[in-house]
Parts: sequence; C-alpha cells; structure tokens
Amino acid sequence: MNLGDSVNNKIDFVRVEEIIKILAKYEFIDVVKKTGLKNTFNRVFRSNKLEEELNATNPERILLVFEELGTTFIKFGQILSTRPDIVGAEIANELMKLQDQVLPIPFEPIKKEVETELGSPINQVFLEFDEEPIACASIAQVHQAKLKDGTIVAVKVQKPDIIGRINKDIIIMRYLGGFLERRISNLKYYNVSAIIDEFERAIIKELDYALEARSIDKFRSLFKDEDHICAPNTYKEYCTTKILTMDYIDGVKINELQESGLDVDGKLLAKLGAECYFKQIFDYNFFHADPHHGNFLVKEGNVLCFIDFGMMGHLESDFVDNLTELFVFMIKNDVNAIVNQLVYMDIIDYDVDIQGLKYDIIDILDEYVGTEIKNLGGVINEFSTPDLMQKYNIKLPRDFILLGKVLTMLESLGTNLDPNFNAFEVTEPLINKLLKKRLNPLNILDYQTEYLFDLQHMVKDLPQTLNEILIKAKKGEIGVELELKELDNFTYKLDKNIDRLSIALIVSSLIIGSSLILQSGRGIPIPTLGFSTAGTIIFLVAVFFAMIYVVNILRKN
Repeated sequence: MNLGDSVNNKIDFVRVEEIIKILAKYEFIDVVKKTGLKNTFNRVFRSNKLEEELNATNPERILLVFEELGTTFIKFGQILSTRPDIVGAEIANELMKLQDQVLPIPFEPIKKEVETELGSPINQVFLEFDEEPIACASIAQVHQAKLKDGTIVAVKVQKPDIIGRINKDIIIMRYLGGFLERRISNLKYYNVSAIIDEFERAIIKELDYALEARSIDKFRSLFKDEDHICAPNTYKEYCTTKILTMDYIDGVKINELQESGLDVDGKLLAKLGAECYFKQIFDYNFFHADPHHGNFLVKEGNVLCFIDFGMMGHLESDFVDNLTELFVFMIKNDVNAIVNQLVYMDIIDYDVDIQGLKYDIIDILDEYVGTEIKNLGGVINEFSTPDLMQKYNIKLPRDFILLGKVLTMLESLGTNLDPNFNAFEVTEPLINKLLKKRLNPLNILDYQTEYLFDLQHMVKDLPQTLNEILIKAKKGEIGVELELKELDNFTYKLDKNIDRLSIALIVSSLIIGSSLILQSGRGIPIPTLGFSTAGTIIFLVAVFFAMIYVVNILRKN
C-alpha cells in the first residue's frame, strides 16, 4: 500500500486553503509567506483578521495547529515528537501531548465496514455488538462485542475512507514541503521529503491491522510466562487489514488509578513496567513504541496490560549491543568511554572538538544523572538537540532517537505510578547483568552458525576466485614486481605463512565443529555439565593446539 505517490493523485486545493486558514489563525502567516502561496490565497488573510494576539508560546501554537488539522497531522506531529533533532526539544516535548481522542462517528458506517470486511451481516458474526464505542480515535473506533461462543471481545474498526483522507493530506504535505525546501535554504539540511517518507512508512504500518495482530501475538509469546504482564489474545477469523478483534480487557487506565479505588502497588507496577521494557529492548529487540498512559490498563493482582500495538520498534542486535555499552558508560559517568563509544557507533567523528564535546557531556550527565535526578531518556534527548547535532556533526540513528522518546515517556509513566520512581535503580543491575552475559567466553556458541556460514561461503567461493585470478594473470592483467636477490628467503617465509594459515584454519574448524557438538548435546554427556563428551574432547584439543600456535607466534615475534 502506497500513499501520496500515485501520478494520478491531484492536490485538493480546498484542503490547502483550509490548512492555510488554520496557520493564519494561529499566527503562522510568515510560514505561508515563505511558501510563496500568500498571494494565491490572499482572500484567506483578508477574511481571517485576528481580533487579538494569542498568548500561547510558539510550541503551544504549533500543537494547536496539529490538533485542528486533524488525523494525518496529529499522526505526523506524533512522529515529529520523536525527532527533537529536527524540531528541537521544546517543540518535541509539546508534540508528545498530542492525543487523537475525537468524537465518535455514527454506528451505521462502522457496521457497514465490519460487514464488508468480514463478509457477513454483523448479527451472524457476533452474538452482540455494542453501538456505543468504548474508545474513539481519529483512525478507528473500538466497540465491545460478544462472539457466538460468549467470549467478550473488543473490535477495533478502521473508519471508512480514512486512507483516502490521509492520502490527500500526504500529497499536500509533499506539495507544501517542496515549496518550503526550495525557498528556505536551511531546510535542505533536514531533508523534509525524507521526513514525509518516514511518516508515510509509519502510517502505512499503523493502518494495517493484520500487522498489528501479528505484533500482539509476538508480544504475547515473548511474555507468556510473565504473571504480571499481559496483552490481549487476537481472533484471526475476525481480523482483516481494517478490523482487529481481540480480548476485551477489563482494566483501569494508569492515569485513572487513584479515582478508581483499585488496590494496587504503584511502586511494584512501575518496577514491572521498567523491567518489561528492558527485556523488550535488550533481550528481544522488539518493543512497544507508544507508551503513553492510555495504552496501559491495570488489573487486580498488579497486572500491567499493554494495548494498542500500532507503533512497534525493531532494533538490530549489533545496535543493541553497542547501546548496552553506551548505557553502562552513562551510568558510570565515564565521559572518555562515552566519547569513544559514540565514535565507534559512528555517531560522531574524531575530527570534531572532542574536548568541547566532553565538557558538554559532563554538563548533560550532571543534569540528568545526578544524585537526585536520573533520567536516561533525557540524556539521549540532549544528544538529539539541533544545536548539539550541528556543533559536533552528530549523526543519530532513528532508533536512537525513538528510544529517547520511549524512555522519556516510560519514566513519566513510572513517576505517575510511583512518585519516587528512578529508572536507573531498576535498569542499572539489569544492564550490568546483560553486560556480564555478553562478556562470557562461551558466547562463541551464539555466533557459531553465522561464522560457520561465513567459512562455508569462503570455501565455496575460493575455487572461482582463484580461477579468476589465474585467468587475469594469463592475460597479463596482473602485474607483479619482485626483487630476485632474496627469492629463496621469500619462498621460505611464504611457505611458513601458508603453513600457519592452514593450521589456523584447522584449529578454527575444530573449535566451530566442537561448538556445534556441544550445543547439540549429541553423544555421551558429561553428568555435571550436560555437554557432549566428544564435543568437549575436540574442543580441548583445539584449544591446546591454538595455545601452542599462539605461543610459537609470540616467541617468533
């Protein structure tokens, strides 16, 4: 599914005029002037005279603009809230307040959508279907229903023609963004077109309820053994790309706990939530990326329920490994190690003002990792401020920025449950435990398959590579320059080096092979360790030869 890309898509100038009216209403006339469209829509400004100036700050007025522009721009604002590197920390923080709670639409179009998607009259699919929604958003409504077997479910229904409306707005975004990029030179640095592309990818995923159902199922499988963490079960036969049918969870929203009178332990819930997110990010590399108060429900017995899986984050394992080390250095206030890690992660270059960067990092750590305030999300967000990024040419991966937003929201969530919540106290021992696990020498077993395939590819490609080299040599396309006066000595050294390489390959093969046997557990096991006897013997022999080989090299050197 593509939005806003079709050649046949036309710009809705009535909608453009509506957008310009709202910008003028909230005193953003200068922005319109910079697009060059002020004269085209001059009547808007003549009929839109402000009676008085607004007292709201610039970020607050931007928030009001996004809210009034509706669905697409609310979603766009939510994406921009994860990009303080573009809009600045103050505006990003304000945009985090965006919630798309709207008035419900009539039941008849919802009913028609359900029947069209499921291919049957609604009373043939459900025993009961409440006409009043239990939740409303700009993209969908959620209705309580009952299946034929009596199971109470929540049915998330995408509003009719919402894709068409979002599509029109994305076309307009590209239209206005193109004007601004051409007329404001500084905007080229931010690549407005790429930001709109990123938003389009995100909204496409959020509009696909089949994808959301798969995310829920994956989350449930990861935390199936956790008594205090839950997610709704999905019912595939009642799900499509526009309909999501799942368990109805009878719980209380986190920000309504005090009024509900539900007997729960806020301190425990905050700890459980932080630990759950730690596992999502560092153990599973797959996390719920929209942790605002409305997306969690609490049930009796201190059970924290995750809902709304439209926004999910996916992380690469290498990125998570590097992030683990960076967090350890942040916790330990090791400025030199933080700088080295940022260089290693290709976030900064060594040709920047390293000493100045160290001083700035010290200031950030003093503010967010002090004795009273410990805010890991705040540290990450500071790195993504436009001033700091331009000063040190910082190149932050999108995942890094998204994590900053998630951690900030998570810390706010924890504070709401427990006023004395400190994310560092929860995550520090978990990160140290994870680091010790990573430094365990037996972790070679985790990488054996990858290395074995690499070795297999090398062996497989070697004959073809040698053949190509010989053909080029035969054609005279390879030039070799040698001084013949020490040819015998050169040949002797070459033979020795080839012998060493052969021994190294044999030892490596033995280690990889024995690792496979150790992990498979085949053969007679050693009672106390559970490892295969044959695998252990081969492994020890390989290690013995490897030690001799290393000692010989050191002696020679």
